[in-house]
Amino acid sequence: MMQVIKADVLGFCFGVRRAVTMIETELEKNGPLCTLGAIVHNTHVVESLSEKGGRLVRDLDEVLPAEAVAITAHGAGEEVYAAIRERELRLIDTTCPIVRRAQQTAANLVKEGFFVIVYGEAEHPEVKGILSWTAGRGIATQTPEVEIPDGTNGVAVIAQTTKNPQQFAQFAERATREFARRVPEIRIVNTTCPETGRRYQAGSELAKKVDVILVVGSRSSANTRKLAETCSATGVSTHHIESSDEIEEDWFTGCSRCGVTAGASTPDKVIEDVVRRLNEEKGE
Repeated sequence: MMQVIKADVLGFCFGVRRAVTMIETELEKNGPLCTLGAIVHNTHVVESLSEKGGRLVRDLDEVLPAEAVAITAHGAGEEVYAAIRERELRLIDTTCPIVRRAQQTAANLVKEGFFVIVYGEAEHPEVKGILSWTAGRGIATQTPEVEIPDGTNGVAVIAQTTKNPQQFAQFAERATREFARRVPEIRIVNTTCPETGRRYQAGSELAKKVDVILVVGSRSSANTRKLAETCSATGVSTHHIESSDEIEEDWFTGCSRCGVTAGASTPDKVIEDVVRRLNEEKGE
């Protein structure tokens, strides 16, 4: 009989739980609102909030004058806040405090004269938001071989909050070598989130105890994809699924222990459904 083992740390992090709770509370107290993008990168969460009156919009032009608008947990650029003030819309700001810290760090570094390099995915909404606070004095990249403006006196390296801390450290080391002879000063600021780091570590520890791992969470979630990569890198058979419906029985042939972990944007119910399905499949 196969044993199902959950990771010590998995599922909703503080920032995601805070954002979802804020929206649910607002919907309950004041009725329908608009979210400027997906509050978190999880389809189950977005669908659940939509059913309760949280209408997803991609642009402020879609928001009616009487509606409230929510900024997602990934944060937004200062131009978005300015546009919301200009339109006199009621704002619900669910920006994760860790993301807010990264935004403030970027802004402060630029004020100190640094050109900011963000280790992250250029098209990710969090990274776009962080870069907007650099006033054009920043770039996002996952390789340190990038061009910087002529006359730059200092380069600062920060990270997308969901990046693996060890990988950020490796990137920072490479960036330091890359720019050591080109600029007088290099500053490294670790803006990775300890919560996602704890999930990566717990996933690696889980891999030592099991024959196969299921990583639960939306494929649009950067931290869940990275969690799946972290687990797979251990050599243990790893499957990234969004729900229990994707489970395939063939994955467990010859396995005595199955591990379950989940990204920081995966709700408890989805994780519980996966565990329940695994136990039902094995007749427990």
